[in-house]
This record gives sequence, structure tokens and C-alpha cells, in this order.
Amino acid sequence: MLRLLKKKPFLLFVITVVLFIVMGITSQNNSKLAWFSNLFNTAVSPIQNVLTFSGNKVDKTLSFFNDNKVVREENEKLKKRIDELEKENEDLKKLKSRNDVLMEALNLKNQLKEFDYISANIIAKDPGNWFNIFTIDRGSNNNVNNNSVVVASRGLVGRVMVSGPFSSKVISIIDIDSAVSARITKNSEYVDVKGEISLRDKGLCKMYNIRPGADIAVGDSVETSGIGGIFPKGIKIGEVKEIRQVNNELDRYAIIEPVVDFRRLEDVFVLKSKK
Repeated sequence: MLRLLKKKPFLLFVITVVLFIVMGITSQNNSKLAWFSNLFNTAVSPIQNVLTFSGNKVDKTLSFFNDNKVVREENEKLKKRIDELEKENEDLKKLKSRNDVLMEALNLKNQLKEFDYISANIIAKDPGNWFNIFTIDRGSNNNVNNNSVVVASRGLVGRVMVSGPFSSKVISIIDIDSAVSARITKNSEYVDVKGEISLRDKGLCKMYNIRPGADIAVGDSVETSGIGGIFPKGIKIGEVKEIRQVNNELDRYAIIEPVVDFRRLEDVFVLKSKK
């Protein structure tokens, strides 16, 4: 019978209606129908239980789907909010990084007050991962000339090789054709810094012409000496990364790690004397 009820929904509905009618009749105070009422109630009780169980199950199923829909909507809202927060966090990181660059540039500007700073964008570079030779969007029309000094917010970048009216080519301190007169910041020991092909692809420089007995150690700061007529004194170049002996203490050189990241160089400034 239960199998028939499951397969015949309409028949189930009709039987239910008839049952309620009969139950209404049997509810009357008629002693002749009492025995029939009891018998009938006993017979239909399983059907009522099935109907009640089925109804409860349908309600629970509908409630489950409704709850799932709410959960999905909440998850979508949370996912969207997480994406928004991640973007805001990324924007804040970029803003902080930009602010740090500007603060470093301001510190450098305060150190070299005798110069004006001409901001420049890098518009081209030689093939490879490193900015050893690159082109900026400033030229002689902007008072940028051959041998003009180029810096970044942290320190020395290099100098202008060739200046055109609207752009200039810059050679950086990691290039093999670059040479800078320098000194150790802590004791003013004079040295020279140049690029070397074996170090260029690591973004490093070589420090040589070290005086025998000079007090030089790993971590020492190196800056421009002001000798040579191109680079003004006091621009930070980098730090001593390693000291190497060639034959003995009288013949040694050091590896310099520049303060400027020549793999990710973006903003640069050209120094112009205020005189």
C-alpha cells in the first residue's frame, strides 16, 4: 500500500480527503458507528504517520536548501570583502614603499644641498636583467649634460655618458667601463670602485687600490670621495661585502654591494649644480 501511495500522489490526496470526511462523521456521538470509527482510525493511523513524516521531511529539506543559499550568499560576500582587503593591503604596501623612497630622496637632498635634483624616468635599457646601461627621458633641454651625476633615493647610480636634447644614456657603477673615486666612510681611506664583468651580473662592484694596512672590514660603508671632478663627495655607494686576498695582505681587493638595487631601478635624479 505504501508503494502505491508513493507512486500515486493524486490518489494519496483523494484518500486523505476521504479520510478526513469519514473522521468527521465518526466524531459524532453515534454509538452505532463507534466500532467502525475505532476500526477505521486504527487502519488509517499508519497513513497519517507516513503523511506527517513526509511533510516534516519536506520541511526539513526546504529549510536545508534555504540555509545553504544563505550560507553561499554569505560566503560570496566574505570572499568579495577578502579580495577588497587584499587589494587595499597591496595599495598600502605600494604607498609605504613610495613614501620610503621619497623620504630617502629627501635625506639625500639634505646631504647635497648645493645641487638641484632633476627627476627622470628610465625609458630604455640594454638587454639583460641589470640596469648597467640605460636611457632616461631628460636631456640637454633639461640641463642634463655629459658626465652629469645620476643618483637614486638611496645613493649613487652612475653618470650620463651621452646627452641628447630630449634623452640621455647613463652608465651605472656596475658597468665594466665605470670607475669612481671613493673612500671608506669611517676613516676616509681612499679607494677606487669599478665595475667588473664577473660581478656585474650579480649587481656588485669591485673596490681596489686599497692601501696596505688600511683598516677595512666587511660591513664598512663606502661613499664618493669628491676626487676626480665628476662625483661630489659624500654620496653613498655601498657596503663592503667581502675582502679577498690575491697574494698577500699587500695585494687585496673587496667586493662592494651597492645600496642601489640595479635589478629594480625605477626613479632616478640628475644632479645639477646650483651655481
